[in-house]
Amino acid sequence: MVKKVIQVPMDEKLLKELNKLSQKQKKSRSEFIREACASYVAKTREAEADRKYIEGYRKFPETTEMGEIGMQLLAQILPDEEW
Repeated sequence: MVKKVIQVPMDEKLLKELNKLSQKQKKSRSEFIREACASYVAKTREAEADRKYIEGYRKFPETTEMGEIGMQLLAQILPDEEW
């Protein structure tokens, strides 16, 4: 994968913390920042998926009837599962 070099201005205090943490984890500062960014992106995507899931249930709430049908289907499927 081709990597692009970017410049990110930050205050001295944050830079010192990044340096300490990256050294503690025995990683380069660049690797540490890449992993932190990837983690942030993943958490943001997960939060968006959760938001959409909740929004969907608000728009189309599950009825008692659908819940009972789901339970019946699971009761048929689960005994065949190899846990």
